[in-house]
Amino acid sequence: MNKLLKNLMLASITITSGCLSISQANESTNHLTLTEKNTQPGSDETVSEQLRLKSIFEKYTDAQYQFNPFSATFKGISDYNDQFLPIISSNNLERRLALEREVLNQLNSIDSDRLSVQDLLSYQMFKRERVQTIESSNFPSQQLPINQMFGMHNFYAVLGSGESAQPFETEKDYRNFMKRSEGFARWMDSVIIAMRKGVAQGNVLPNAIVEKLIPQLQNHIVTDIKTSVFYAPLERLPENLSVDAKRQLKKDYQHSIRTVLVPAYQRVHDFLSTEYLQSSRKTFGLSELPNGKHWYEFMIKVHTTLPLTAEEIHQFGRDEVSRILNEMKIVKNEVKFKGSLAEFFEFLRNDSQFYFEKPEDLVNAYQNIKLKIDATLPKLFNVFPKADYIVKKVPDFQAQSSAGAYYSSPSPDGERPGVFYINTYNMKSQPKFLMETLSIHEAAPGHHFQIALQQEIEGLPDFRKYGGITVFNEGWALYAESLGKELGLFTDPYMWYGRLVDEQLRAMRLVVDTGLHAYGWSREQAIQYMMDNSSMAMSDVEAEVERYIVTPGQALAYKIGQRKIQQLRELGEEKLGNKFDIKEFHAQVLMDGSLPMPLLEKKIKDWISKKS
Repeated sequence: MNKLLKNLMLASITITSGCLSISQANESTNHLTLTEKNTQPGSDETVSEQLRLKSIFEKYTDAQYQFNPFSATFKGISDYNDQFLPIISSNNLERRLALEREVLNQLNSIDSDRLSVQDLLSYQMFKRERVQTIESSNFPSQQLPINQMFGMHNFYAVLGSGESAQPFETEKDYRNFMKRSEGFARWMDSVIIAMRKGVAQGNVLPNAIVEKLIPQLQNHIVTDIKTSVFYAPLERLPENLSVDAKRQLKKDYQHSIRTVLVPAYQRVHDFLSTEYLQSSRKTFGLSELPNGKHWYEFMIKVHTTLPLTAEEIHQFGRDEVSRILNEMKIVKNEVKFKGSLAEFFEFLRNDSQFYFEKPEDLVNAYQNIKLKIDATLPKLFNVFPKADYIVKKVPDFQAQSSAGAYYSSPSPDGERPGVFYINTYNMKSQPKFLMETLSIHEAAPGHHFQIALQQEIEGLPDFRKYGGITVFNEGWALYAESLGKELGLFTDPYMWYGRLVDEQLRAMRLVVDTGLHAYGWSREQAIQYMMDNSSMAMSDVEAEVERYIVTPGQALAYKIGQRKIQQLRELGEEKLGNKFDIKEFHAQVLMDGSLPMPLLEKKIKDWISKKS
């Protein structure tokens, strides 16, 4: 979850053409060395257009810091560390749209024929994002500003814990956060106004979601501020401050928690529990809201980057669920389990042999799997990130509301490693048979390869270097899981079953997401479907379904992206025969960073054509 939150804060989305070639000359490093293809020396006009485009990117980034100062904080830019988001208001929404339209007009004045290959790619991707952002204004997402999965109420608590990007190293850092907290309080008040407008216009959260949201706010309404997550930075005040300076800073900071932060949470909590809850809806899908059908169609387009309908995605999901169930039956027979598949699921959910008792044992086991996977990667890859990754458990204060596992990116220079976080809060949600497939997905060669390599590409504008498209990012990670047997993993039938579990989850998502948002499914119907077709624990299924309810279309990206990458690999194998090199194919997929599927398809087809 934290990875998703950070990505949402920083930037994202894209489309259409451009490519890079890979040089393998420096085999001592085995890192991605990128050079542009077919770029001729530029005329003055060409240089001028490239400089104009770069200037548009830079000016847009600077302007964006005013609308999203957290993006600067996460990049280590300290100038905006005391600022919060503009409040939710019609005026601020129009200001944002005015910026998008102005930038789009500037882009339209660029002569794209004069751009280099990579600049053309950046131009097309950036323009697509501007068009899509403008189109998103047709749907009132600002009236649903928080939910149990995402929202500033959770994000700001993590930021204020001292365990995120907000620095707490000097007195100024602490005072920056106090000022930022005043902006947070104003923003939270605007949440109430925006959600009241949503009630008036029929755009409200489902009742079950509001009931999960209220306790999250309650957690921050404390009488003893030492129990607040925001108090943690006071436990490690800067050493170079005098005793008097520390005393005054501590007094001021405590006052900020008590009089600014706690009341802000209290006001939204009271609004939700005494006013909003009774107006929340009994339905769950986006299509149940005004203009909801078109809204969901837009979200499918955003998250898959492909012209797909809910109906075809739903059927694809059902077909995949059926296929994977048959694969699970084969595993059941292989391990000689006597009983039905449903009984096999219960056995896997409850038998102690499949679960660690101690968190440290789980983390150590993942570290051993890391070493095993690292040794096999050269079978399928010839480029590797400069940065390594480490395995850590999710911090205790985040664990209860965090995902089961997630990846946090390294520094672009490779000096700080990536982190593969494992949630040890509920050990029953971390079965041993998921370990190999989860490690592949979240770490190497999944998210770690894709994200770290993208950050290492020199010369990319920030929106490409630090942004990402879900269908590419998650499609790649799920495709990476499918490489397990080729890497020499999944030799234990239970580990192979774990791979099937992970793929089944993504297949069920296609059915459930479209079921909820296009077919009018209830929460209970979605939960029952997932329980019937997997060995997942009820608590995990409920959390998954409630995630899909509040993030329409996002869950479609995984399986759709995997399918497209697999289709492109099969096309390459078919067309190239003995000329097909799996290592080169993987480099081609990764070498331009996160791409929309139409662009990735064009790029791979061009590569195939040139090698034929």
